[in-house]
Amino acid sequence: MYVCVCNAVTERDIHHAVDNGVQNMTQLARTTGCSSTCGNCQELAEEVLTDAMSEKRAFQGLLPVLQMA
Repeated sequence: MYVCVCNAVTERDIHHAVDNGVQNMTQLARTTGCSSTCGNCQELAEEVLTDAMSEKRAFQGLLPVLQMA
């Protein structure tokens, strides 16, 4: 689904941005352009960003801890 129509940013784009280290709306706007034109998508973009970050944390919690020998 498109989150930001002005800059053609999708939910998937936001998830990829989080996977690449984006952690806040300022970084998201800088890397994707999301919410930097008209701003109508900001609320939805924040929601998707929060969800993507939560999913990333949950996934990282499932990864096994590597033991150093």
